[in-house]
Amino acid sequence: MGKIIISENVSLDGVVQDPTGEEGFERGGWFGQIGDKDREAWAKLKLDEALGTEALLLGRRSDAFFAARWPSRSGQWADRLNSLPKYVVSSTLQEPKWSNSTVLTGDVVNEVSKLKQELDGDLVVYASTQLVHTLMEHDLVDELRLTMYPVVLGAGERLFGETSDKKPMRLINTRTVGDGLAFLAYRPVRDA
Repeated sequence: MGKIIISENVSLDGVVQDPTGEEGFERGGWFGQIGDKDREAWAKLKLDEALGTEALLLGRRSDAFFAARWPSRSGQWADRLNSLPKYVVSSTLQEPKWSNSTVLTGDVVNEVSKLKQELDGDLVVYASTQLVHTLMEHDLVDELRLTMYPVVLGAGERLFGETSDKKPMRLINTRTVGDGLAFLAYRPVRDA
C-alpha cells in the first residue's frame, strides 16, 4: 500500500505562498533568500527524497509550474523527477504538461484512496496547497515533511486551512539542513 507524503517548504508561520517570488505576492521570494550552504543541503535533502519516491501526486497548477521548469533541466535530481510517474488531480485538465503524467478526474478522495491501494511506496505531494487541504481533511496523509525557512511573513496562503476537527501529529524526525533550515517530519496520530 502506498503512503501519501506531503513535502513542503514553509515559513516559520506556515506560509507556502509564492516561495520563488514569481507569482507577484508582495512577500514572496523567501525561498531564494537563503545562503549557498543551505541551498546545497536542501537540494541534497530533496534529491534523497526523490530517489526514495514511487510517484508524485500534484494539483493542476503545480503540474503546470513544475512542467515549465523541470524538463529542460539535467542532472540526477532532474532525471529522477522527470522520469517518475505523476498523478495530477484535476477536474479541468485534459493534457498534463509534465512527462509520465496521468490525470485523476474523479472524486479526489476516492481517486487518491484507490491510488494508495494500487501503489507501493511513497507518493509525494509538492506544493498543491488545495490538494493538501483536501488530503488532510479526509485523513489521507501518512506523513508531513516540512522544511522550515527562517522567516516570518505575517501574511499569505498557509499550508494548513480550516479542518473539521483537530489533526494530532507525532514528531518522527528533526534535523538542521545547512545552517539555517529546519527539517521536521510528522505522522498523524490515528484514533487519538
